[in-house]
Amino acid sequence: MRDLAASRKFYQEVLGFESAPTQNPVAHVFQDQGGAIFALRTPMVDLNAVTQLGWGNALWFSVADLAQLYDKVREQATIAQEITDTPFGKTFVVADPDGYRLTFQQWGA
Repeated sequence: MRDLAASRKFYQEVLGFESAPTQNPVAHVFQDQGGAIFALRTPMVDLNAVTQLGWGNALWFSVADLAQLYDKVREQATIAQEITDTPFGKTFVVADPDGYRLTFQQWGA
């Protein structure tokens, strides 16, 4: 993350993840309503020296109401892929402030 504070704000205020207790000044821990826990941290490499962020990573989050989340975030986030039918159900993709792509999938669909 190039700017941990901006990323924390995006994940909390735009995507609705809750903060989990943390005392680490270089990381911020989140959890979702289903109990998934993940962390953002300042990079351990020079992000200006790499050609692509998150190479080979895929972050998927299952949600109970995909359309509701889409309606909530579409004006505040960069939509990288509109709601699409896939072999895994309906999904859409947003880019976070650093360009990392996050896929949201309709849970139970």
